Amino acid sequence: MTRIIVGLGNVGEEYEGTRHNVGFEVVSRVADELNAGRVRNEWLYRLAQARSGSNEVILAWPTTYMNRSGTAVKGLLERFEASPKQLLVVTDDFNLPLGKIRVRPGGSDGGQKGLRSIAELLGTEAFPRIRVGIGPLGDGDNPVDFVLGRFSGVESETIEKTIAVAAKAVIFAVHHPIDEVMSQFNNTNPALPE
Repeated sequence: MTRIIVGLGNVGEEYEGTRHNVGFEVVSRVADELNAGRVRNEWLYRLAQARSGSNEVILAWPTTYMNRSGTAVKGLLERFEASPKQLLVVTDDFNLPLGKIRVRPGGSDGGQKGLRSIAELLGTEAFPRIRVGIGPLGDGDNPVDFVLGRFSGVESETIEKTIAVAAKAVIFAVHHPIDEVMSQFNNTNPALPE
């Protein structure tokens, strides 16, 4: 079976290490873990391919910028003749506390513009996603400035642990139904002491 894993973020050096690029970082970690082949620059995305057991894994980083992610995702599904159920989108979420991971089989975009773009272009919200908490957004904080900001020193330690756990969730999802992934990872928060 083919699984298409898409990390959301923005391309360009000025966006590297920002809160909004956590999805990119998780998928990069998955690529490392699965010893994916060379990352190729395609028209709407960067692409790498790997195998995990009997599954083909397509790893993608859209180059369309966050709010036009749907264009890249629709192109990927068409190219690999895949359905939205074979898709797994990894994204940041400032509505979740820093380090919290939430896996869902579908649902609303929750204000996340990348998810909104994907739902609009696919014509459905029924695609699995992993949200990685980067919040909370402070009172009076501008959401755009917040997501394009970088993590503080202490936050960086937490998000590094979270990226590692989220990558494990992605790899688990390649082999298991989404409800099992939810059961295994939805109460995970690397920010909390074990």
